[in-house]
Amino acid sequence: MGPIKKLSCVTALLVAAATGTATAAAPGPTADQRVDGVIVVAGNTCTWTGAKTSANPPAALTIDRSTINKPGGNLSCNGSITASLNNNPAVTFDDTAGTAKADAIDITGQQSFISCRYKATNILWNRDGTTRRYVNRAFTATKTSGSFLCPGSVTTNAGDASLQFH
Repeated sequence: MGPIKKLSCVTALLVAAATGTATAAAPGPTADQRVDGVIVVAGNTCTWTGAKTSANPPAALTIDRSTINKPGGNLSCNGSITASLNNNPAVTFDDTAGTAKADAIDITGQQSFISCRYKATNILWNRDGTTRRYVNRAFTATKTSGSFLCPGSVTTNAGDASLQFH
């Protein structure tokens, strides 16, 4: 897989991560305002655990990028790609519809000397049953800056990302 394709995968991962796809039972005594995330794109997997949120679902919340990105977080991707989230996504929940919505995801992916920055807005997620696990709907992130070698946009397919709130 070429560097641009791998970089697109990382970009999509971060976008998904920031959007707030998540899983968790309704807030209770054990809820600790954290979220774990995973995304698989074109054979590349990126994950993080224990990122901080400003509240527990179904309350509107913000995901703290400094607890996803290194050094404060543990975001890692297989292969030679690195990624970082540039914003703190705001996530709202509609429990009646079983959905979540992230306002925006702004990420940067890098492989070797190639750096690409992408942004997606109004990203929708479907809740997995009665849990607080959410799986992404398909979305496209548009390039906002980076090398001319970066694609103009990257698409994340439905089901390629999830978040679990706990």
